[in-house]
Parts: sequence; C-alpha cells; structure tokens
Amino acid sequence: MPGRPEIVCICGSARFVDEMHAANRDLTLTGVIVVAPGVFPQAEEQDANGFITNEQKVALGALHLSKIDLADRVLVVNPGGYIGESTSREIAYARATGKPISFTDPV
Repeated sequence: MPGRPEIVCICGSARFVDEMHAANRDLTLTGVIVVAPGVFPQAEEQDANGFITNEQKVALGALHLSKIDLADRVLVVNPGGYIGESTSREIAYARATGKPISFTDPV
C-alpha cells in the first residue's frame, strides 16, 4: 500500500450502530483508515458502567468533530435518508471545514 491510506470519518445516528459497524468493516477491508464513534450515548445510556452523563455526551460530540478534522472525507450512514440533529451538526461542521461528504442513502 503506497503512501498514506485514505482516512474516512463515519457519522450517523446511534440508532444505526449496526450499519455504522458494517460500513467501518467494509471500508477497513478496502484499506481505508476509519474513525468513527466509539460510544453511542443513546444506545448505551445505561450500560455496565452506569449512565453516560450530559457532560460526557458534550465531550463525545466535540471529540467527534476532532475526528472529522483528521479525516480526508466524511461518510454519513443514513438508512432511509434519516439524519438526526447531531449528525446534521456534524455535516455542517464538515462542510464548513471543506471536507467532502458522501451518504449511504439519498438525502
């Protein structure tokens, strides 16, 4: 693999965690470096470690924007065209920073 592999940041609603994992796998198998959410607050609000606090949710949102900064492009996982509030914010940020954006489903 000559040169640095492409870096793609996956964005999407926590309701699509399985689809995001599949996109991560597919991209990784093609030699892409993937950065994606590591924690899904809505899906894990009450996990084995207890509740995710509002402060943690805010910190996770800021961390994801930093992941967008690292990426060469953004892939929005949006089955059925659904884009939630957080994902809309991430798309606006990516556009403002000049990142190319693609979607898994038509918007």
